[in-house]
Amino acid sequence: MADSNAPHHNYKMFKCFNRKFKASEAGPPPDVKAVFAKYAQGGDRMSIDQFRTFLVEHQGESALTISDAHTILLQFTTRHPGEAAQHKKHVGGLSLQDFFHFLFLEEFNAPIRSQVHHDMNAPVSHYFIYTGHNSYLTGNQLSSDCSDVPIIKALQKGVKVIELDLWPNSAKDDVQVYHGRTLTAPVTLIKCLKSIKEHAFDKSPYPVVITFEDHLTPKLQAKVAELVIKTFGDTLYYPEAEDQMVEFPSPESLKNRIIISTKPPKECSESKSSKGKGSGRSSSEESGSDQDGEAIHSANAAEANSYQQSAPEYKRLITIHAGKPSGELKDALAVGDKVRRLSLSEQKLEKAAEDHGTDVVRFTQKNVLRVYPKGTRFNSSNYEPHVGWMHGAQMVAFNMQGKDKYNWLMHGMFKANGGCGYLKKPDFLMCKGPKGEVFDPKNALKVKKTLKVKIYMGNGWHLDFSRTHFDSFSPPDFYTKVYIVGVPADCGKFKTKIIEDDWIPVWDEEFAFPMTVPELAILRLEVREYDRSEKDDFGGQTCLPVSELKPGIRAVPLYDKKGEKYKSVRLLIRFHFE
Repeated sequence: MADSNAPHHNYKMFKCFNRKFKASEAGPPPDVKAVFAKYAQGGDRMSIDQFRTFLVEHQGESALTISDAHTILLQFTTRHPGEAAQHKKHVGGLSLQDFFHFLFLEEFNAPIRSQVHHDMNAPVSHYFIYTGHNSYLTGNQLSSDCSDVPIIKALQKGVKVIELDLWPNSAKDDVQVYHGRTLTAPVTLIKCLKSIKEHAFDKSPYPVVITFEDHLTPKLQAKVAELVIKTFGDTLYYPEAEDQMVEFPSPESLKNRIIISTKPPKECSESKSSKGKGSGRSSSEESGSDQDGEAIHSANAAEANSYQQSAPEYKRLITIHAGKPSGELKDALAVGDKVRRLSLSEQKLEKAAEDHGTDVVRFTQKNVLRVYPKGTRFNSSNYEPHVGWMHGAQMVAFNMQGKDKYNWLMHGMFKANGGCGYLKKPDFLMCKGPKGEVFDPKNALKVKKTLKVKIYMGNGWHLDFSRTHFDSFSPPDFYTKVYIVGVPADCGKFKTKIIEDDWIPVWDEEFAFPMTVPELAILRLEVREYDRSEKDDFGGQTCLPVSELKPGIRAVPLYDKKGEKYKSVRLLIRFHFE
């Protein structure tokens, strides 16, 4: 009995084994065929003029000229000669297969714009800024090493606010960077400063802000001032007048400049001596550790008499004066003549949003609000960023070491405006009514627009993953989860059907998302591979700012959990606004 079944069993195994290595070529979806037929006017080739008409009418590229269309076709055929016909054959235009291939290439058909296009001449307080928390940590908040490497990686991704915790070394004669009262191994301040100087503008020329969480004596503050001036030279910007500013400069005016934001040292000494023992908190609270800073404040108080000799150089370099709420939160949110930065933990922001939402919005129209993760996020996880953004918070500080979905959202949000690290805040967060009223995030709003997302298909997994990565004996079973993340009223989610046993899944499904605040909405896509017996495998993700989405059929590249782009994996999706 066993012998008679063996050949059939072996045949099945061989068939399965063969199938897993083969990715069947999927042809153009019906919509792509229909669009080609429409613009090629029924012919078997789309002329350059017809191609331009398609790009203008269907893809919304309204400024495109016939010369631009010709250049795009020339680049397409030059860079992809193996996939498309040679350029001389394109005198007659694109074939359907060439057209389909063109649509699937991000370099020609990306889902969002790649250029800076926001007005960059408003004060810094008018922008959301890509902000890191404890930027020097390589991993968790308690025991990972401190290094300049994560700082460099953050800058290369477009992060524009770098946080450094400053502590004395054991000899009290030098400054180290580490997460205080933890087992994190320190890195020298000078190493961090040099790496910032070298990589500050790798992604864009707009200013980098360094936030110091200062646990130093006045003498060491003077040393920090010396190191900062020596390292950055003319790149360092600080106001000519010693008085605190009444309005922040613009990102445009601060191109290729580095600025410092921290609590002025005189306030540290005064707060300790005037309020008495136990009344102050260490700057480590701002970093999220929520621990008393008695020793540091005592040291500051003890050396207060040296303030006149040492601390002024340090204070002089501070462009954005920082502080933390002391007393009533509503009083801390008062808008005065001078501009400043206020820092709140994620829990304090939630309380402020609940009790004083419009006060927070009013404060952020002129001043800077920084939000930081709560101290119990030891594993470098993150929080929902939209609470901060919908109240106008410019610096929503994130643990960039994390791999969570909130980190993906942060990366996605700051893909906007050419990935330069600064996003102009929506007008509704900046305007005031005739009686001084401002946007109230609690108010119910009408739907402004509906985004329709049609997911046609995906491709590239068979090139970027091993053949046995998802299943040992058969091709993967992919499906896509589709989310809108934004203000609570706009959040929604769907998922496609599961396409079994196919490296190139074709879903051809459309989903609609009505939105009240599309300016803050993010489209989140995540591909999973269905597994009956275990947790579904991860197959890629991306987050895209809805405000930047280009209409039409677009190639959407996917990223791994760390936010690194896959070489080949991408989805073909149509975006349509109503």
